[in-house]
Amino acid sequence: MSTRTVTEILSAVWAGSRDGENPPARLVGLCARTLPVSGVGLALMTDDGPAGTVAASDGGALQLEELQFTLGQGPCVDASHTGRPVLTPELAGAYRRWPQFAAGADAAGLRAVFAFPLQVGGIRLGVLDLYRDTAGELSGEDLADALSWADAATQLLLDLQAQDTTQVIPPPQALAVLDDRAEVHQATGVVSVRAGVSLAQSLALLRARAYAEGRPIGDLARDVLDGVVELGGKGDHD
Repeated sequence: MSTRTVTEILSAVWAGSRDGENPPARLVGLCARTLPVSGVGLALMTDDGPAGTVAASDGGALQLEELQFTLGQGPCVDASHTGRPVLTPELAGAYRRWPQFAAGADAAGLRAVFAFPLQVGGIRLGVLDLYRDTAGELSGEDLADALSWADAATQLLLDLQAQDTTQVIPPPQALAVLDDRAEVHQATGVVSVRAGVSLAQSLALLRARAYAEGRPIGDLARDVLDGVVELGGKGDHD
């Protein structure tokens, strides 16, 4: 398999979009079919962590993105923070580094994850996540190809965001995501006020509760906003 250029990848993506296919969905679908992986996810990132899933090739990829948002840990988060790819061919050996993520990924049937940061200079845009349901490294040629797909994904995010804002480097929030995080952000604010802690600490409380209960963080956020769950009392953050 020869390495595809960014121009070739984007040409294929935009060719499909002319037929009405969503460009990010087209990109992750083509990427999943081209590389020896089980699935591909494209997520937006900010300095605070995951901001939403733009596209996922299948349910496994979507589950991976939900897991990293709920926990705020994993190879995907580290890739964005460091600005370098995080290649994890054996998730079974990652329990010490990411105990909760590794456990959740294992339960979801994920065995390897390769995360590529999408950045412009020091500005974080997102992460392109490749996963396998079997362990194993990417070959040198596959890695080179994956880097081209990551570069293409970066350019695609910039092109799409430019359609929604006049800023030179548009914020990730300018692009629509599959999983609306508005309720999570609102619940974070509620918990912050109730507990008298920072927004970062209140989000950590939400993540810890969601993980402990084995439920999506979005579901917990809705319960907090509806008053079904009271989170942020003194006992929650001592």
